[in-house]
Amino acid sequence: MTQEPIQQPSQQFERGTDGPKVIVVGVDGSDSSLRAAAYAGGLARRQRALLAVVYVQPVLAAGATLGAPVAETTDEIAEGLIAEIREATERVKGIFDVRWEFHTFRGDPYNGLVTAADELKADAVVVGASEQAGHRIVGSVAVRLVKAGRWPVTVVP
Repeated sequence: MTQEPIQQPSQQFERGTDGPKVIVVGVDGSDSSLRAAAYAGGLARRQRALLAVVYVQPVLAAGATLGAPVAETTDEIAEGLIAEIREATERVKGIFDVRWEFHTFRGDPYNGLVTAADELKADAVVVGASEQAGHRIVGSVAVRLVKAGRWPVTVVP
């Protein structure tokens, strides 16, 4: 009786095999996005996944033409978010350990999160519910991400 050699599976990327390995969470400083970050942090800790915290810096050409220092303002927001996340991480150090990275992308929130999720090979995306009334009509970033159907999307109220 001869044994056939066991074939090794190919080493290509595969989503969702043994739970998420990379969880992307979108943050913009709003209360709902910070709740989403906390929720995603809990998921990442329990799944031993990497938490990729993503801030999408808006590109506002109209603001730039009016002389508003848009890039400087969004850079300050990103730096503030990093400081806030580091502070929260330090508070729970030794109690909860979460591997996390902070990334910034430029553009509109939907396309920025899509780019982030693709580039970081996300297994899941977590976002806060929109706090803007107009999004109920036009569609929020969360709804657009769900409709894209490329990752499991969790919307945190």
